Amino acid sequence: MRHCPRCGASSDAPPAACPACGYETFVNPRPTGTVVVLDGDRFLVIRRARPPQQGLWELPGGFCDGWEHPRDAAAREAREELGVDLDFGAFIGMWIGAYEFQDETVPVLDCFWATRVPAGAAITLDPAEGSALAWVPLSDPPPLAFPTMESAIREVRRSPGRLVP
Repeated sequence: MRHCPRCGASSDAPPAACPACGYETFVNPRPTGTVVVLDGDRFLVIRRARPPQQGLWELPGGFCDGWEHPRDAAAREAREELGVDLDFGAFIGMWIGAYEFQDETVPVLDCFWATRVPAGAAITLDPAEGSALAWVPLSDPPPLAFPTMESAIREVRRSPGRLVP
């Protein structure tokens, strides 16, 4: 960004204050909501159907809409990607990460919750989001698309019993 979003004057890249009107811009992380779907000593991964990291395994989740709480975003994204309303357990944690978006790397604040599929519910993977799904052991996860996801899985391995609903 080389121009002030308020007055259009030339400005330095964020973080900066516009020399014309004083409007301050920052590089703030974009929040996300993500779920770790647990089933005993396994968790669910989906293969990314689109960039970035297309073809790699990931956890269901995505960006928050404006004013949306990350837990609500996690529930919405899981419903969109998996076709099911999950039962939520404990908050796992949050980590700062990076995301390639429109030719730039943006900071993200990835927030994770432990979940499970309700009894009798069936997962229906949205092909626009994922090309495959798999249940993998917590003890031997595949490489995941984003390092923050690997951090969340390490945290789950530390105390899985306290997290599930």
